[in-house]
Amino acid sequence: MDPNESGNLPDSAGGSHRGSVSSTVARNPAILVYLANDTVVQLLVENLGCITAGELSRMVRESLQLPDQAQEIFSLWLISPFLELQLKPKHLPYKLCRQWPDLLYRFTNCSADDIIQDEPSLQFRRNVFFPKVRELQVENDRILRLLYEEAKANILEGRYPCDMEDCRQLGAIACRVELGPFDQAQHTHNFFRDKLALFLPAHLCKKAGGFLAAFRGRGGKQHGHEEELREAYQQLTDGAACEEAEAVKHHHKEYLQRCHLLPYYGCAVFSGEIDRLPQGFLHRGSRKPVNIGISVGGVSIMDSKEKHVLVALAFHELSWDHTRSEDEDGEDMLLLEFDGEEEGGAMVNKLLKIYSKQAELMSGMIEYCIDFNSAFEPPVAEPGAAKPPLARPREKRGKLKRQNSVVANRIQQLSTIDYVEEGKEIKRVKPKRAASFFTRQLSQGPTAYTAVEVTETLEC
Repeated sequence: MDPNESGNLPDSAGGSHRGSVSSTVARNPAILVYLANDTVVQLLVENLGCITAGELSRMVRESLQLPDQAQEIFSLWLISPFLELQLKPKHLPYKLCRQWPDLLYRFTNCSADDIIQDEPSLQFRRNVFFPKVRELQVENDRILRLLYEEAKANILEGRYPCDMEDCRQLGAIACRVELGPFDQAQHTHNFFRDKLALFLPAHLCKKAGGFLAAFRGRGGKQHGHEEELREAYQQLTDGAACEEAEAVKHHHKEYLQRCHLLPYYGCAVFSGEIDRLPQGFLHRGSRKPVNIGISVGGVSIMDSKEKHVLVALAFHELSWDHTRSEDEDGEDMLLLEFDGEEEGGAMVNKLLKIYSKQAELMSGMIEYCIDFNSAFEPPVAEPGAAKPPLARPREKRGKLKRQNSVVANRIQQLSTIDYVEEGKEIKRVKPKRAASFFTRQLSQGPTAYTAVEVTETLEC
């Protein structure tokens, strides 16, 4: 996609520093396209400078023997450790690679050396706009395998924050898929000791020997992550599947279904910073690095160091805008406004400032996602027409109720502004004294977001 359009995903912590297309490739017509599991598809092409992303994607699908359905599920991406772009079918990958330094300068904080040395790789990934509700309708083994591999990579890299309990279950499913049925003699405690990083996120593996490990014992015995993963693996069942191929397909779907419970599954990930809460006697604050996940389901702000959610909002729960700060630097900012509570429980409007050179991209993607969702809303029934059958109520997600779940909102950890608009000035207010000044909101469909009405005299 063009940098000015939605669907770009800058700054992936797990990006690869592999090159696929560069100026040197003009002398060698071989193009390397990487999959999520680091395998490579090599394509021989002519007229490298003229070939489109759509044509390359078709060649990858043919090489992998994927059905036509894969065309809407996967896209080509240009990815480096600093910037990620999902390409439209009309884009020319070779041309974008030549423009890569300009894109890094515009949308990242890379140093001059990084800009000179960085080279993107072509990757075949999930289309960020493919609805996850349709994933479980997929029956093709090869497509399910690719979706599983990508989801697993995002879990292991910490790109999708996940509770330890869910990480163990996902790790157990991965064990079943990649190691086969549980074998008491082979899959021992020692077997998993050096293989944890293949099935559990690295940041959790490092905590396995921490102080709290002593309290995980059962019957007075101390169990590490190896034993917990082994036990979860042993307890897995293959459902009604009989043949191994059907069992693997069952577990691919099971893995994806668990990942769907995460509000940021399938999202585009951007990088930015937010203000920390004031600390110390002088109330000096600093900034916290965050990852911003945007998908057709909403916006999630995640602490990139602690690997947990700070706030996750559906589009009908927020308003937004893209602006620049008023200081000398004129930093790009994405502003998010949403309902919140003061310490006394009074409802107010919260304004969160996200500092990022990718604010323009994020704002464009939010707008595109809202339009995308509106295009797929069911039509309003005419008077007298038969009513459609009631949809089955969604099951409650128990994981969201866990105390201190990484998926739970942590609005109290955000440095936000409570405000009203009076003339051209935004003033801090006491509880119950806020009104929205945003005009960019979800205008169609049901909405849960409403500005709190001004009920008393405003105070600075």
